[in-house]
Amino acid sequence: MVPLSMELDAVAASVRVDDAVRELRPDFAVLVIAAEGLPTGPTDAWSRGLLKEAAASAAGLDATAEPHIAAWREAYTAFGAKPGRTRNSAEALVRRAAAGLPEVNLLVDVYNAVSVAHRLPVGGEDLDAYAGAPRLIRATGAEPFDTVASGAAAVEHPEPGEVVWRDDLGVTCRRWNHRQCVRTRITEETTRALFLFERLAPMPLDALDAAAGDLLARLRERAPGLRSASRLVR
Repeated sequence: MVPLSMELDAVAASVRVDDAVRELRPDFAVLVIAAEGLPTGPTDAWSRGLLKEAAASAAGLDATAEPHIAAWREAYTAFGAKPGRTRNSAEALVRRAAAGLPEVNLLVDVYNAVSVAHRLPVGGEDLDAYAGAPRLIRATGAEPFDTVASGAAAVEHPEPGEVVWRDDLGVTCRRWNHRQCVRTRITEETTRALFLFERLAPMPLDALDAAAGDLLARLRERAPGLRSASRLVR
């Protein structure tokens, strides 16, 4: 039997960024964390407190004036998205800070709080729902993306050239870090997850380590036995 720590190392090592994405933004880097033994459950007083703390740090902030968020707006424009209408996940959350950040479940609350506090996109995927290696590509337009439309399950397709995360079954996140699919979303039962900390210049690479360390420290408050493996992909 392969030790659990080696399995996590293998997951982190499998993440790939396609050359076409690197050509679009050579400054892109992603810090990958594969983790298991995670705390589970719905939003509670602890995760709600983290959200309120993060929201307070961003209340009144002009999101478009933040250098890292501005860099993501430029990246979205470069692959054909309209950043005024389709926002990266960090900008979308920062813009909601004044009114209060959304409460989803304990794990999502924690990584959303870290995203806002550190002003960078942070994604989370349920590893038990994942199929194959995570990779960041420019879509052909044929890839399936499972979602919900008008309250019913639906399948969409990305635009040709759109930057998307995908696995062997389809797109897991559209427009780089804008919207997740249903299949790999983190739920109240998720115990194994992949976290993606995404960076563009001018944010220093050290900021990725700081954000990842913050997330792991928070999670270990509730799950001291948490195991993780990390890798910087650039």
